[in-house]
Amino acid sequence: MTTRHDALTVDEAVRAVRTHSRRKQVLEAAVRLMEQTGFHQMSMQALADEAGVSVGLIYKYFGGKEDVLLATVTAILDAFRDQLEPAMDAAGEDPVERLAAGMRRYLEVVDDNLDAVVLTYRESRTLDKTGRERIKELEVATSAPLRATLETGIASGEFSPVDVDLIVFDFMLLAHGWALKHWHFGPLYTLDEYTARQIRFVLNSIIPADRREKYPDLLRQS
Repeated sequence: MTTRHDALTVDEAVRAVRTHSRRKQVLEAAVRLMEQTGFHQMSMQALADEAGVSVGLIYKYFGGKEDVLLATVTAILDAFRDQLEPAMDAAGEDPVERLAAGMRRYLEVVDDNLDAVVLTYRESRTLDKTGRERIKELEVATSAPLRATLETGIASGEFSPVDVDLIVFDFMLLAHGWALKHWHFGPLYTLDEYTARQIRFVLNSIIPADRREKYPDLLRQS
């Protein structure tokens, strides 16, 4: 027997799914439109037309253009946060395998959001101080699994005693390069080839020479 509470729970779940779908629809339209016109030239009416919704519906979910831009950027960072750790956990306990899995998944998220990553670099300076600080906090938070694995590997001797912060941000820049320079790298490499090369580059710089033979699949030339 379905109770009133159960019915309300189902209704709430349906509304949540609908809200998520609508927000996603608007954000995807915003990425397309800002790629064409830039943030400053984008009007809310143009965004509504691109998304196939009313202006009023956009204002139901977002406070204005800057809120749309911030949500576009945070959606990518949320994907990194939600997907990195599960991918690393699936790789097991070995810190080298975990780090490689995290780097691989990071690049897959970049590939899924090529235009949005480029947009983040181009338009995030438009955000106010609060928005920029929010992005910084999220970037640090999303890289936490990579940092933790590096620290574990250093403690166990699998990695050399490197500057963890520097290595993590170096890799993030390499990963973002797949989007920022896709016009160059895209014709040269598949995503898997680019990923394997960048993983090999990072690992060869942090794994001691006497331990590299343990990871031939990760470190060999393709």
